[in-house]
Formats: sequence, structure tokens, C-alpha cells
Amino acid sequence: MIHLFNRIFQNVYNNRRRTIEQYVKQGWSIQKKIFQHLVSQAQHTQFGQRFRFDEIKSIETFQTRVPISHYEELYPWIEKIRNGEKDVLWPGKIRWMARSSGTTNDKSKFIPVTNESLTQCHYRGAADVLLLYLQNNPQSRLFSGKTFTLGGSHQIDRAGHHIRCGDLSAILLQNIPSWANYLRTPPKKIALIADWEIKIARMLPIVSRANVTAFAGVPSWNLVFLQKMLEYTGKTNLLEVWPNLELFMHGGVNFEPYRQQYQKLIPSTQMNYLETYNASEGFFAIQDDPADPAMLLMLDYGIFYEFIEMDEYQKGNLSAIPLASVKTNTNYAMVISTNGGLWRYIIGDTVMFTSTNPYKIIITGRTKHFLNVFGEELMVHNTDKAIAIAAFETNCIIREYTVAPVFMSDNSKGCHEWLIEFEKKPDNIELFCKILDNKLQELNSDYEAKRYKDTTLTAPLIHILPNGTFHKWFESHNKVGGQNKLPRLSNNRRYAEELLTLVKESNL
Repeated sequence: MIHLFNRIFQNVYNNRRRTIEQYVKQGWSIQKKIFQHLVSQAQHTQFGQRFRFDEIKSIETFQTRVPISHYEELYPWIEKIRNGEKDVLWPGKIRWMARSSGTTNDKSKFIPVTNESLTQCHYRGAADVLLLYLQNNPQSRLFSGKTFTLGGSHQIDRAGHHIRCGDLSAILLQNIPSWANYLRTPPKKIALIADWEIKIARMLPIVSRANVTAFAGVPSWNLVFLQKMLEYTGKTNLLEVWPNLELFMHGGVNFEPYRQQYQKLIPSTQMNYLETYNASEGFFAIQDDPADPAMLLMLDYGIFYEFIEMDEYQKGNLSAIPLASVKTNTNYAMVISTNGGLWRYIIGDTVMFTSTNPYKIIITGRTKHFLNVFGEELMVHNTDKAIAIAAFETNCIIREYTVAPVFMSDNSKGCHEWLIEFEKKPDNIELFCKILDNKLQELNSDYEAKRYKDTTLTAPLIHILPNGTFHKWFESHNKVGGQNKLPRLSNNRRYAEELLTLVKESNL
């Protein structure tokens, strides 16, 4: 029966598989068709009329006529949608907004979610994840059980205009076909509870008894829930609760700092981990090869991609290139135009291509989340990799971390302060710090130059935080659960001081 389900799924998506295979030979042609479709569909919207989409026949004209925008520049158009206007950024009246706290400030972002972006982007992405997984694992028993998803919640945004907003995960859950509910747990009415603690309490009795074969979501918040479930069940590892578990589909943050924790939680060499790149703005990429950490850029989800070299971006030069012009091993800020009504929008993530045939990427960080106080140009993918190696070599386990600068003074040079919450502390914190520092120098030549003979930067300062500090921070900012994240890197000490203050006030 299990293999029958797999064959049915494979048969349904045979054509889809052939389309994905064409990414290699026809990637740029697919993107040009997406571009033409987007411009054609939106020509009668307010935005399309403002920038005369009906006259745009080429990508060059589009790039000349339509400005690149951050959220702040696009917000006046989004505000019109929130006020109930239709045909603003995309045809029709938009009923859903994905609320994202972002990772650059405390203000919520409201991202339009159209019917097209739901069906042609987010849901297609979810189906393709399963398709690619089953291709790599034809003997999978995935459909013998259910998938556990730890979603957010939604609520009425503004009375009178019938706009609903909430976490993207909640919007996707609210709108999935009824038959799909048979493949997942917990029930929708429980998954959409807004209060995190109440939701967890209601979930535990149900999901702990379910035959879960897969789970999906952000590694950090899933880890919090799974540890609570072990406490609830009295079991020592997750396989004692879900013996048929075989897959974790993760995204939202780099998985490497969490890998050891999950391997401890799920002690099986048969467990599979698959990364996805799915955000409120769209579903972008899927890890199609378990041996390759890079993800396949999905080219036919109603998203037209452009890229800005980060060296130029940091100079204020927002000149973007299309997919056909990208190079490998270059850090880019990603710019998207979508069937959700985002036009030449800087999503805030930075990526690097590891291949252009097919187009495969790794996420390197955020346009505003890097450390460059001393000219060190340190990016999140540097720190994630370095701390993972340091943890492995010192046999410790990292829960969470963030890094802040310690600024120069008259009497001292600068350094980086690492605020780390350990699941298992290293026996030798000095060795941990040394390995971390050396690995960062190997990974980043700018950091190495600043560390040379302590020219500008002295060795990192490791500050061990008591367990629960990061959770306290999320509680204090009303960001418990969902897709919320605390920035890994910051060019100021705001987050560091807030965490240290919490430690002092809470006597943690």
C-alpha cells in the first residue's frame, strides 16, 4: 500500500519531474517566460499603469523603468491593499497578508499573498519537495504516516476590509485542500491557536500518539517543541515516540548549528534532512541532492529573479543583473518580481551560486545582517560553519548564538562578543574559542587580515548564557513560536545588551 501511494504520487508528477529536468537546458528561457507572464498579468493594475507595463517588451526596459525597492519603498502600495483597494500590485482583491517580523527591525512587514502565489508558488514548492525526496528515496515509507507541522496563527488585520494576516505557515495551513489534512498533524484548529503555550499543551497529547513519518519547519522552534514532547512522554529520544520517522524538511535558518542537537534527538543514520528556501515572499529553492548542501533554484514558480553583487550593494549601487548573467562564488543580494505583487523587491537575503547549470544556491546571510564594524566583512554562513566545526571538535552542542561587536576604546582594540547558549558546554572553552577563531580566519580573508597579529581585532570573547535566555528574549518581544528569529550578527550591541540585561534581571 505504501509503495502504491508512492507510485501514484510519482505518476501524477511525472510531467512535473520532466519540467524540473529542463531547468538544466532551458533555465533562462523559463525565466524569460515568467517575466513576460508577470508583466502581462499586471499591466492593468495601479502599479502596472504607473510604470506603463503595457509598453514593456524587454527585460532591459523593465529594469530601466521600474525602480528596485526595499520594503519601505513598496509599503505605500501595500497600505492601499490593506485599506481594501483592489488591482493595486496584482489583479483582483487580495485577502491575505503574511506578517513577517523580519530580521532587521521590530516592525512587522505585511507581504501580499495572492491565489496565484499560493497555488503556483508555495503549494507547488511543497509538492516538489516531496517529489524530489521520493526520487532520491524510492523505498520511502513517507505516506505510511503523517507529517507534523508547527505552524503560526492568523487574525483579522483590519475590521471592515476582510484582510487576514498572520504567519505564512498559518496562511498555507488555512488554505490547503481538505484532503491534505489527512496527511498531516495536528488538526488545523489546534495548529492555528495563537497562544504558543496553549497550542503546545493541546498539541502534545495528539502528536505524541500519531504515526509521524516526517516533520517540517524552522529548526529552532521545532527543537523547542520536540524537547517538550520528550519531557511529556518521558522518552529519551524522538524515535521512541515516532519510530517510523524518516524526514525533517527544514528552512528559515542555517541548519548546521542545530545538526548535532537533532542527531542526538534522533539517533539514526537512516534519518534524512532536506533544506528548503521558503519565505513569506515566495518559495525559492529546494535541496535536490542529499549529498550537496546547495539548493536548486526553482525557476517556474511565478518569480522573476535578479541579483545585485554585494560589493556594489554596499556602495549603494542597486544595479541588478538577470539570472543569465550570474557567476559562481559571488555574493549577491536577491531581487524578486512575483505573482504575489512584489516588483523588483530586495528580499533581504544574500545568496551565492555554486552552479549555473543547473542554477544552485546557498544562502549566505542577510543584506543587513553581517559584521563589518572593523572591515571584517563577516557573513552568517561564515559564523554558522565555524561554530559548527568548533562544536564538533570540542564535543559540545550549541542551542543558539548571536554575535555583537565590542567597540574600540582608548585603551583597547575591538573584538567580537559571542553570546552562546549551550545544550552541552565544551570541556575547554579556551580551545573552543581558538578553533572558532582559526576557522573564521580560514573562511574569511577580511577577518583574517583584521586578526593578523591582533592588528584590529583581538580574539573573540565567549559569553556563555544560561539556558532559557534566548527564549526569555522571544517572550519579552512577543515573538514566541512561528518563524521568528534573533539575528545571528549585528553591527551594534542592541541584541547583546538586551540578552545580558535579561540574564541580570531574571537571575538566570
